[in-house]
Amino acid sequence: MDRLASFGNDPFDKPPCRGCSSYLVEPYIKCVECGPSPFLLCLQCFTRGYEYKKHQSDHKYEIMTSDFPVLEPGWTAQEEMALLEAVMDCGFGNWQDVAYQMRTKTKEECEGHYMKNFINNPLFSSTLLNLRQMEDHLSRTADTAIPFKPTDDPPRPSFDSQLSRDMAGYMPARADFMEEFDNYAEWDLKDIDFVDDDSDILHALKVAVVDIYHSRLKERQRRKKIIRDHGLINLRKFQILERRYPKEVQDLYDVMRRFARVVGPIEHDKFIESHTLEFELRREIRRLQEYRREGIQSFCGAKVYERVKRMREDERRKRNMLCDILQYIHDSRACQQWLHKQAAIRSAPPLNLTGLPGTEKLNEREKELCQVVRLVPGAYLEYKQALLNECRRQGGLRLAQARSLIKIDVNKTRKIYDFLIKEGYINKA
Repeated sequence: MDRLASFGNDPFDKPPCRGCSSYLVEPYIKCVECGPSPFLLCLQCFTRGYEYKKHQSDHKYEIMTSDFPVLEPGWTAQEEMALLEAVMDCGFGNWQDVAYQMRTKTKEECEGHYMKNFINNPLFSSTLLNLRQMEDHLSRTADTAIPFKPTDDPPRPSFDSQLSRDMAGYMPARADFMEEFDNYAEWDLKDIDFVDDDSDILHALKVAVVDIYHSRLKERQRRKKIIRDHGLINLRKFQILERRYPKEVQDLYDVMRRFARVVGPIEHDKFIESHTLEFELRREIRRLQEYRREGIQSFCGAKVYERVKRMREDERRKRNMLCDILQYIHDSRACQQWLHKQAAIRSAPPLNLTGLPGTEKLNEREKELCQVVRLVPGAYLEYKQALLNECRRQGGLRLAQARSLIKIDVNKTRKIYDFLIKEGYINKA
């Protein structure tokens, strides 16, 4: 009886013959009565009546081969598997390379057979429709993470634009990155060519190099899947989602981000949400315990207590400020130090540039400016380039012209303008 082999086309994927230990080539023989591990023999050992331990030459057997049509005449099962593997390796639509890898069919034959039997086949299309309906039903009933969802007309940012840098070079229309992880992995394969007169050692070495390349491709796909599933492509959107949590939970989010690769996006979001809920419950418990210590027994009394508490804190803050002023009012130097101290307390903290696109293009002084002004590196680079171009065009630049070019806070514009003048990037008009 002819049966489809359960192994791939590569002879190294099959177990060796139990008689001569050579790699099996179709057709070969499988003993039906010996098991549970398959007892396989090549045709030469089978014709000699090879026997080993419990295996006898008169046992029932099966002829293992894939040299028979499955979907249509002229295409054997082995060619069907080779076609699917070639499409997986070369990509859908790259029929010239698919035909070159198969070597037994032309480009037109590969394209026509694949489209007829795997794309336009009513059996497969109905199965895909049922799977899609099942996925839609599950999506309506199950919790989902917040991924970077594709649209009917995805954005197509131009090269080196601000949006492209914010998305780390991701191209939504192609669902691919401008620069992949391990971007030069293909260089190890550019000079490899399998020829018939290769020695066994050289052939095995080339196969090992290809296997290493496949493992690097799998790692690239794994990283890309993590980025897509967890919604890490749009950095600004991800940062906005982080800011909805309290400061303590944001710190936990930043620490636990590295473990997102070992769990799915839904499980990771549930983990963070559960800690957020725990934080809120603990804060509410502390508030209720405070009410109990103060003898408050009703929510109306709690509202009055909170209002009086805020008033007392404001009065205490004002008294402390007045005491500081009276202490330093007769000492001008101490008074100036106190004013600088108060200004530092009321100013926003420096911007954290870690992980922001464009940071690697800044020098240390530019990084310090972006931190103090709280300006993302990508926006600073755009403003800097606009001011440089205008300065070259007019031979100089005034502060009023800089403010007309950069539509941001005038104080930030002044700091950027003064910095570029000081560093010698632009000249005053």
